[in-house]
Amino acid sequence: MTCFHHYRFALPIAWVMSMAACGGSNPPAPTAAASVEGEAIARLGNISVRASVIQTLMLNPAVARQYGIARDDGTILLLVAVRQGTDANEHSLPAQITASATDLRGHKQTIAMREVRTGDPGSAPQQALIDYVGTAQTALPETLRFDVKAVRDGRAIATLKFNREFYPR
Repeated sequence: MTCFHHYRFALPIAWVMSMAACGGSNPPAPTAAASVEGEAIARLGNISVRASVIQTLMLNPAVARQYGIARDDGTILLLVAVRQGTDANEHSLPAQITASATDLRGHKQTIAMREVRTGDPGSAPQQALIDYVGTAQTALPETLRFDVKAVRDGRAIATLKFNREFYPR
């Protein structure tokens, strides 16, 4: 799926830098459900957190190599991106991403997320892209519930919860 590489800017998932509310309490982090098939998005102002999943067998071999992931029918790639700006002029924001996947039997697995940087290393920082990737294992067919939490500057800024169904290819 060659478009996956280019689609990652839209996948990768809404950040709140720091907001002070009356009384000194912080507003809750936004929670989002899927808004587009294959993608979950949380937005706050001009910051977005996007998450998507795909069976790694569907990845283009070059994309799989770039992310250091084996292509397999039962391996699910979770891709998370944190961006600031308008769609035409957005840049990556660093964050800490935690995620888990739970099957219909209630078996929960923590997804180890790691940062992947792409783009010209000599370019300005806002031109390089930062994505966060991790994998989950499943026996097919299966429905998985994903819980993704994004933290920036020590504050939870977005939580995404979404379900996806996976079938043998």
